[in-house]
Amino acid sequence: MTITCFIRYEIDPFGKTAFEEYARNWGQAIPRCGADLIGYFAPHEGSATTAYAAYNIESLAAYEAYRARLAADPAGKANYEFARRERFILKEDRMFLKLASGPHAPLVKV
Repeated sequence: MTITCFIRYEIDPFGKTAFEEYARNWGQAIPRCGADLIGYFAPHEGSATTAYAAYNIESLAAYEAYRARLAADPAGKANYEFARRERFILKEDRMFLKLASGPHAPLVKV
């Protein structure tokens, strides 16, 4: 059963550009280390301090192995260091959910 990890970030409102760079940096490392990246979402309208990320992973056991690979990955290490150094992430909350509404009907374009 696939689970989805949702991450809610509280970011410095003046750190949006840095967060967007951080998000782009994960675009290669996360899939390479074993998770199916859905994407990172930065503030656009409304809150200037709330951002999100989401990715799919096979299980919590697979998540633990993925996190170890990500921490050892050169791009992962560099991105963690970038966030630590620039301090644009003020808070990070992570939760794991399973899809309860599928299977879905095909999208109808009108």
